[in-house]
Amino acid sequence: MSKQLPERCAPCDGSSSAFVLGVAETHHREWVPGWNLDYPKLRRQFECPNFRAALAFVNRVGMLAEEEGHHPDIHITGWNKVELVLWTHTVGGLSVNDFVLARKVDELVAKDAGKVTAL
Repeated sequence: MSKQLPERCAPCDGSSSAFVLGVAETHHREWVPGWNLDYPKLRRQFECPNFRAALAFVNRVGMLAEEEGHHPDIHITGWNKVELVLWTHTVGGLSVNDFVLARKVDELVAKDAGKVTAL
């Protein structure tokens, strides 16, 4: 069992290293199993009812990421799908912050029930 997931992203100065594959797999299973582990990144796609809703979702995720000081790669694919790719740029792979942000995005989607569907 891994440690408990923190409530917030921690400032990252690049002095720590990215999780090795085994640690990333354990954290993935315990903390955010709905996400795809594409080591050394986490990925998830979301479906919205239309392009306007996709843009609104991107903006909500962007504000959340800014509050956490952790910034995902965000892609609008097609007219109603959004893909998020999480990894910590300063360490060149996954850190606890990626799992924190993934969990917070899942909570955001749960609050938006019916507007956004996690795929």
